[in-house]
Amino acid sequence: MIEPVALNDFFITFMSAALIILFGAAYAGFYAWSKLRGKPKLMAWAILCYAALAGATFLLAQATHLNGEWRILVGLMLVGYLMAPMGIWKLCVGSHDD
Repeated sequence: MIEPVALNDFFITFMSAALIILFGAAYAGFYAWSKLRGKPKLMAWAILCYAALAGATFLLAQATHLNGEWRILVGLMLVGYLMAPMGIWKLCVGSHDD
């Protein structure tokens, strides 16, 4: 059974959830921008944003008491989000080739 979030963990839960949204959007944005402009420095920013996304995700999992199998699910979701921009990029390039 999942325990509810304690009141003193509420701020951590709120802030980590907001950071997940922020860093997830930044990761996807920097990834696409790097591919469009061909600038490897932007890919480094994308990787940094993904690392921050992963940190915020595990902080949220800890604050909301996601243990055991739930941590595995969180990890699988992070792997999926790591691969999603790559797959979307390949799909867009493949569908727009002449």
